[in-house]
Amino acid sequence: MPTAVPPSPARTTTAAPATAAATSTTRAGVTGAASEPTPAPTVLTATVRTGTDRAATVRTAAARDAAFRPDIEGLRGIAVLAVLCFHAAVPGVTGGYVGVDVFFVISGFLITGMLVARPLGLLDFAARRARRILPAAAVVLVATALAGGLLLDPLRGTDLARDLLASAGQFANWRFVGRQTDYLAAGRDPSVLQHFWSLGVENQFYLLWGVLLLGLGRLLPHRRTGPAWLATLAVGAVSLLLCLRWTAQSAPLGYFSTASRLWEFAAGGAAALLARRLALRTAGDAARGRPRPGRVLLRLLGWLGAAAVLAGAGWYDRATPFPGSAALLPALGTAAVLLAGGSGLPAGRADVGRLLATRPLRAVGRLSYPWYLWHWPVLTIAEARSGPLPWTVLTALTLASAVPAWLTLRLVEEPLRRGSTAPRRGLSIAAAALAVPLIAGLTLGGGTVRALGGAEEARPPSGAADGADLLAPGTRVLTLTPSLARARTDFPPGRDCEIPLAAEKSPRCLFGDERSPDRIVLIGDSHAGQWISGLLPVAEQRHWALEVLVKPGCPLAAVPVRNDVLGRTFTECDRWRENTLARLAAGPAPRLIVMSGLNRYGGAEERTEGWRRTLDRLAALGAPLAYLADTPMPGKDIPTCLAASDGRSDACFFPRESAFEPDPLLAGGLAARYGIRVLDVGPVLCPDTGPDCPAVLQGVLLYRDSGHITNTLASVLAPRLERGLAGLLPN
Repeated sequence: MPTAVPPSPARTTTAAPATAAATSTTRAGVTGAASEPTPAPTVLTATVRTGTDRAATVRTAAARDAAFRPDIEGLRGIAVLAVLCFHAAVPGVTGGYVGVDVFFVISGFLITGMLVARPLGLLDFAARRARRILPAAAVVLVATALAGGLLLDPLRGTDLARDLLASAGQFANWRFVGRQTDYLAAGRDPSVLQHFWSLGVENQFYLLWGVLLLGLGRLLPHRRTGPAWLATLAVGAVSLLLCLRWTAQSAPLGYFSTASRLWEFAAGGAAALLARRLALRTAGDAARGRPRPGRVLLRLLGWLGAAAVLAGAGWYDRATPFPGSAALLPALGTAAVLLAGGSGLPAGRADVGRLLATRPLRAVGRLSYPWYLWHWPVLTIAEARSGPLPWTVLTALTLASAVPAWLTLRLVEEPLRRGSTAPRRGLSIAAAALAVPLIAGLTLGGGTVRALGGAEEARPPSGAADGADLLAPGTRVLTLTPSLARARTDFPPGRDCEIPLAAEKSPRCLFGDERSPDRIVLIGDSHAGQWISGLLPVAEQRHWALEVLVKPGCPLAAVPVRNDVLGRTFTECDRWRENTLARLAAGPAPRLIVMSGLNRYGGAEERTEGWRRTLDRLAALGAPLAYLADTPMPGKDIPTCLAASDGRSDACFFPRESAFEPDPLLAGGLAARYGIRVLDVGPVLCPDTGPDCPAVLQGVLLYRDSGHITNTLASVLAPRLERGLAGLLPN
């Protein structure tokens, strides 16, 4: 199933910018979930100068500061359908994740228009937003916690509890940035609450925008739109630059961070301010009895905007670097649709607004927020229980999730919308909506940790120095080590040594005796970094330093790599490799160079040629060379598998034939040619006794994810590495 790309919550409560001409909507439409309670009409004023320079005041009561826009309700329907189809893997909607951008622009349009047109206090503004957004979210969070506790394995339940706390606290987007979640990458189980990242972005935007625009309004009370324009353009420009940069450097930061998304809200804000000016001009022209120019241009603008949104949903796919410059298409398209319908002119038959205002799309738009909240937990929990499902089943489940969404709309959203608008009541509701999910998350987290056997750290058992057994003679492990509660976090020390995608140089990363002039160098990708705890005792025995030079996803062999996160050739890897080899050549000379890495970059011939080019450089340094062969690759998340099978390790075996790839240093003769000492623990971790490899061996959990060994296993293998390096180092 596709990794979740959740839409932004469809705002059902914010007001449109003031318009100056009569709209074609009926008052009955204002009662829908896409509007605020009907406020008193606001009278707009336009000044007309006659030929004698005599000013006349033209007044119209046809425009309200919260004019209902049925086309916006329909646009929400289009956006949420795009996202739902993408999540359900419906063919032809490979870029449906652009629906999130549509929602962000709509929110910026409505909130900016409301803040500019209506004098509000900050507490009143915060209470309105919280009352509209948080209660429905709280219902879904509590229901998801209950369903997760009953239907998910304890390990995923633990992840869910942490995600629930972040979602309830409105910072889920930053949790996923911190976890370096690759949003568009397949092959990793997505969070059941991953779609709440956009709700966090929305609420952080509301806080910033409310403080900024309301603050400017208090400082400059007689200049309503000028400061708003300045803030909108400044914030939008900085955010867009950050978005372009971060999308190229770090997909999680570019996708999930608030700073890289603010420009989309700003685009909606700019459309709101333009629509306000356009509406005032339309009102003035109507008062003068002049024709209203621009109808054809606005109609064309609206259709082009709608086409841009649909094009993004159909053309983009997982390989599209996003958001980046690609997000300009749906974002600007949405702004164009909003501006086209904001002139104050009644929608004509040929306008895109008339199509968007059809009843089916408006019905979906009214349901969009609760439907978006409910559908993703339904899909992810179903696949966690049953495995990958076809798109037809996913579509059926998505449609079924409309039932709890409708109940949430009728029983939670609508009653609160019709209730008291007092700020104190709204803030009380918000506090309850935050507290209840937090309590549910803490309860779920405590229960899952107990079910997994505790998270306390256990001392690694003694490993054998040689032979077929993993553990030293007489050593027994009575409980799984590390426990499943610790498995995901059983990392090697010094994770800061594994530099980010954009970095081209490794920092100073030393272990052991950092002042020693003698050092062992460990070099490679993250599969090299997993050996730190195995080599550290070797360095410490000699009072040497262990220097770590690793870059995840970057092979030491000179093999061109395409990075799926960046969506392009990983040129930073090539520059890091060159910088690292030049750094070693500049000295001081290491006492030993230990190489390792994932043995799956490129084809067999590419790996062989790439290793030759790198080994020529390393051999010229004159230091002894050792190679730690790659460990078996399970290809599935082992801790999750074990948790789902009640700890039965035999349920998580994986095929030997897919666990290993041909290695040019093992079978290609390169080790002998360059005088490299090869250490291969593969026969120990996958004993030659059958077609499968184990996930647990003698009570030791071997893998912390789908490909990396646990730090506990690296420590257990330290005596074996010491024995294997004998002769290359002094005693």
